[in-house]
Amino acid sequence: MMKSLSEVNASVDVTNKKGFWKKLFAFMGPAYLVSVGYMDPGNWATDIAGGSQFGYTLIWVLLMSNLMALLLQSLSARLGLVRKMDLAQASRATYHPVINFFLYILAEIAIAACDLAEVLGMAIGLQLLFGLPLIWGVSLTVADTLLFLVLQNYGMRKMEAFIIALVAIIGGAFIIEMILAKPDLGELATGFIPSLPNNQALYIAIGIIGATVMPHNLYLHSSLVQTRKIGLSSKSIWTAIKFNIIDSAIALNLAFFVNAAILVLAAATFYNSGLFDVTEIQDAHKLLAPLLGTKWAPILFAVALIAAGQSSTITGTLAGQIVMEGYLHLRIQPWLRRLLTRLIAIIPALLVISIYGEAKTGEMLIFSQVILSLQLGFAIIPLIHFVSDKVKMGEFAIKPIVQVIAWLIALIIVSLNVKLVYDEINGWLAYAGDDAYILWLTVVPIALASFGLLLFITFRPLFKHEKRAKRKTPHGQFTPLEFVKGSSYKKIAVAVDFSDIDSKAINSAVAQGGKQAEYLLIHVVESTGAWMMGREISDLESGLDRKNLQKYADQMKHEGYNTSIKLGYGLPKQNIPKIVDEFEADLLVMGAHGHMWFKDLLFGTTVDAVRHRLKVPIFIVRC
Repeated sequence: MMKSLSEVNASVDVTNKKGFWKKLFAFMGPAYLVSVGYMDPGNWATDIAGGSQFGYTLIWVLLMSNLMALLLQSLSARLGLVRKMDLAQASRATYHPVINFFLYILAEIAIAACDLAEVLGMAIGLQLLFGLPLIWGVSLTVADTLLFLVLQNYGMRKMEAFIIALVAIIGGAFIIEMILAKPDLGELATGFIPSLPNNQALYIAIGIIGATVMPHNLYLHSSLVQTRKIGLSSKSIWTAIKFNIIDSAIALNLAFFVNAAILVLAAATFYNSGLFDVTEIQDAHKLLAPLLGTKWAPILFAVALIAAGQSSTITGTLAGQIVMEGYLHLRIQPWLRRLLTRLIAIIPALLVISIYGEAKTGEMLIFSQVILSLQLGFAIIPLIHFVSDKVKMGEFAIKPIVQVIAWLIALIIVSLNVKLVYDEINGWLAYAGDDAYILWLTVVPIALASFGLLLFITFRPLFKHEKRAKRKTPHGQFTPLEFVKGSSYKKIAVAVDFSDIDSKAINSAVAQGGKQAEYLLIHVVESTGAWMMGREISDLESGLDRKNLQKYADQMKHEGYNTSIKLGYGLPKQNIPKIVDEFEADLLVMGAHGHMWFKDLLFGTTVDAVRHRLKVPIFIVRC
């Protein structure tokens, strides 16, 4: 099975860390990447609306949402640490391919909807800070694809450090905003007492919960915890679970602080000034300077908004990669994945702004949260089933009391989100008037089918019991080894690139097969002409490559090895697997000595791409 985020899987070794604080620091990181989803521009809209309309009354909703998120994220981390699978991979291993296909589509729609909120947040932040028209800002958000790619090349810890820096910018900006706003601490404390003044408060509370617990974060967290290399013993896994819970608690409480700060800021400035209808982010920014008496307040607000949008867009890319690889076992280059997701988000944003103007951005933000709400149950319910499974989780399955709390949270979240979606669809139907039949033929059947799928994944385990031997750990059972005498490799392919590593690769190959095996030397011409014309090319490079390849073969023949050659044309990662399959090789030997970073960004590493296309063993020789 393909490892989740294989390029960074187990890349941070925590096994050699001694002492509580050193271990905690080594484990810290994944939850911070997750936490940015809890403070993205979609959250800002609901927090501002709640604070301006009801003052401090709805802070308890934020606290409750945070506690819900903490439990669900800890369950997601547990799944990744124990089963070494992310949520998408576990779903693929559990459900029928048809069910998985629909779960994948829903997950992709949710990621695109989340990206829509991030696009709008970034564009609004750029407009507020630099006065750029919103349509320009939306278009410029394509450029942040390059930032993700650059960060990815510096490793997981550097990416985590960058995200934490952005979170620090957001938190620091709102600490200053809170000092400037001078909230009434007595009234603020009463906001933690649960109350809902009216139906509109209930609607906003639903929106806050829907915007807080993000479905893509559950996929993301179950994968990111696997970037830590931990021991295989029960003690090591329990230690990893403990430190990831601490990591999640710290990171999500920071996210709670940011959301509470936005709501408190709205309450202390707009609500106390009698401005109860401030729902647009742009309006909030415009009113901060006159109400707080300083020009720095709106600047800090815009900077924090840009940081929130940028940090969320990076984690959204990772979540998209996890979902695609987990459900489909399909891997595409991260830059292409990022570009596709961003285009899906930008196109509707550009169309709405072009046709209806900038005033509709608030409605688009709400619309993105409704789509997220619709998908939320499809991530939460499988997750609870997976971590409750004593057969697959062994001693790490969650306790009955935790199961009850988790299911209660799922019931609350799904019920509130179903109500939110129901109310939104009713609103669309009323607004559509005579054209409502279009919605009845499209949106309503999709919503009903989604609800049916939700019921299926909820109750499926009650009707399908799989009999498996119980085991105390999530690892496989002992199987007697079978030893094969002599070489089992009769046809060995060797990829060469005319560098100093070729000698090591060929020597490694002959050590595996001896003089009884048949060898094929492979080289792929990568010139532009070879890409365009393939075998028809007869340029200087391809001619020299063929001669050099033949020289290798002649040397091997002289030593008594049965050797032939094959020249390919175009991309090595596409041509090498094809040639290996045609040769019907038992083994492929490749050299790996790295490329310049830009080439890796553009084409991806050859070794990674080849190993995912072949079923035969691959012997990788390092320079």
